[in-house]
Amino acid sequence: MTGVPGSGGEGALRRAAAVGPFFATVEGPLPDGFLPLAELSGREFWQRRIAEVGERLGTAEPRVAASVAQLGVAARLWSVALGTAVLGGAVPDFDRSYWRLPPGGSLELWVPGAAVPDGPLAAALHRTVVEGQLTPLAAGIRTVTPVAEGLLRGNAASALAGAVRVLRSGGGLAAELLDRPPLRGGLTAAGRRTSCCLYYRVPGAGLCGDCVFDRPPRHR
Repeated sequence: MTGVPGSGGEGALRRAAAVGPFFATVEGPLPDGFLPLAELSGREFWQRRIAEVGERLGTAEPRVAASVAQLGVAARLWSVALGTAVLGGAVPDFDRSYWRLPPGGSLELWVPGAAVPDGPLAAALHRTVVEGQLTPLAAGIRTVTPVAEGLLRGNAASALAGAVRVLRSGGGLAAELLDRPPLRGGLTAAGRRTSCCLYYRVPGAGLCGDCVFDRPPRHR
């Protein structure tokens, strides 16, 4: 990652963490049990994760579990990245970051720092989050189960919009990101999805707030 590392970047991570747990990263030295963030894109991880999420949700459809799991990871990455960018003008160094997933818990992230990018903030976020993480992550999922690319794109776009809602800021920056492929077309101008994450297929579940559908489709 190119940029100017320093106290500004570190302060940006702390300001993002103050928004809430989903925007926070683990501070201090790298703890035991954390793995390189790049491993989140691996087939082995997704085979295990899809099975775990499917069991927890009570669904026998791997693509449903995969979608829900990917949406959670995308939301976590976007929360940290967008929070750091909006509140500190910096981009987290995901290339050298690590993760841990406690049983039944949410994704924990250890990020070594953040940097103010040399160029436009949206371009740097796109490289770091979309190209560096979400694109290979989606490819890893699709080696396990055939989830539609448009669905995963919609999840990534929806996760970004969700981070904006929590921050109550960053809408312009998010709009720039959503206008770049592959996120372009994932949401309508009104913020509604153009694809469905399939959550309605989970037993007892309904539609998400930004769902493309007005009512749950019938399914067997």
